[in-house]
Amino acid sequence: MRGAEINMLMSIILAAGAGTRMKSKLPKVLHKVSGISMLEHVIDVAEEIKCDKNVVVVGCGADKVKDATKHRNVEFIYQKEQLGTGHAVIQAENLICDEGYVIVLYGDTPLIKSETIQKFINLHIKRGYSASILTTEVENPTGYGRIIRNENGEVIKIVEEKDADEFQKSIKEINSGIYCFKASDLKKSLKKLNNDNNQGEYYLTDVIEILRNEEKKIGAYKIDDYTEILGVNSRVQLAEAEKIMRKRILTGLMEKGVTIIDPDNTYVDKRVEVGMDSILYPGTFLLGNTEIGEDCIIGPNTRIENSIINDRVKIINSTIIESFIDSDTKVGPYAYLRPNSKLGKNVKIGDFVEVKNSTIGDNSKASHLSYIGDGEIGTNVNIGCGAVFVNYNGKSKNKTVVKDNAFIGCNVNLIAPVIVEENGYIAAGSTITKNVPEKSLAVARAKQQNKKDWVERKGLLKK
Repeated sequence: MRGAEINMLMSIILAAGAGTRMKSKLPKVLHKVSGISMLEHVIDVAEEIKCDKNVVVVGCGADKVKDATKHRNVEFIYQKEQLGTGHAVIQAENLICDEGYVIVLYGDTPLIKSETIQKFINLHIKRGYSASILTTEVENPTGYGRIIRNENGEVIKIVEEKDADEFQKSIKEINSGIYCFKASDLKKSLKKLNNDNNQGEYYLTDVIEILRNEEKKIGAYKIDDYTEILGVNSRVQLAEAEKIMRKRILTGLMEKGVTIIDPDNTYVDKRVEVGMDSILYPGTFLLGNTEIGEDCIIGPNTRIENSIINDRVKIINSTIIESFIDSDTKVGPYAYLRPNSKLGKNVKIGDFVEVKNSTIGDNSKASHLSYIGDGEIGTNVNIGCGAVFVNYNGKSKNKTVVKDNAFIGCNVNLIAPVIVEENGYIAAGSTITKNVPEKSLAVARAKQQNKKDWVERKGLLKK
């Protein structure tokens, strides 16, 4: 996404705050919005605009933040005391290059878009600004720093809410806290910061005034969508961010050809992919790194997590976790696929069937009321109603193998480890403890006895 004229771009992401209003043991920036932490949303933005270096300033809960994002291409800097935004950036001073540009982002503003930041940077470079501020107007600016302009509309400084007079508090154009700096000017200005204010903190906003006093060019890029810069400081604000992000995600899917019957009752995480002409019914939750193919019907009331679903699959009122479903398969209603379940093409998993750590081959079916655990099932296999793969002996899990074209009757227990060879048949009501040979019928049940007049003799006859 980045323009060729940017020779070095660095992001500094501030993520050291305690987030006391969240009332949580979890660091604020690790609370999730649409399936990933707020911090990862911001790291995504930095990566999408192709920053050469991404630095995350951590403080409260530093170890947890590092551990949660160690798979990302970022460097961590520790801020021992939280003495303001300027102080946070100072911690990364030694990593700032003498050339290029620095973009300052925040780990608790997950709604910012990479397209917005790219336009912001492009304007900054095109107009040769020393520093640029991302701004917007809001009806209630309480809590935000106000943008102070001169009679020519030029930005002269930013005043924090705590330090603003009554007139300044009436200004509706606010500072998002997101800045773009010419790297060399930022480094020089950081050395001149002081904490001569009501809070005794080092404000990054003061860099703007320092540069202005040095007659450097200061720019501002005002965006129309104020929701992009909303910070999250409480559970209420977290829910608001979730709602905004969910609407964006669902709108994006619909624009790509996905039908969503009721967007207000459909939940799709950021990393999820859904193919064209698939339909999502109300009560659908698509979570984690789930992939849904084309022409699928999902829901209502279905939860799919970290799973891959190929084309033309129909899943109704079911739960799928860390599993794979191949094309033209039907699942549900009320089925449960637990982790490491793999279904082939044109498979049927019906109502109240549970599958765990098992593979089921093409054209096989378990239509209702069965448990398939630690199984390997071939093609064209029938699993009858009430069949149970008895995989646990109280100490270890064991495997059941059912080969191609086998037929498992109703109410059958398969005591693992056991193998049913090709075209093997098992009579209903059998408990199988030995392998079933190819083309054989296995019957494992007691011979029926009918005791005449037993009910009457026992005094159980009802008249």
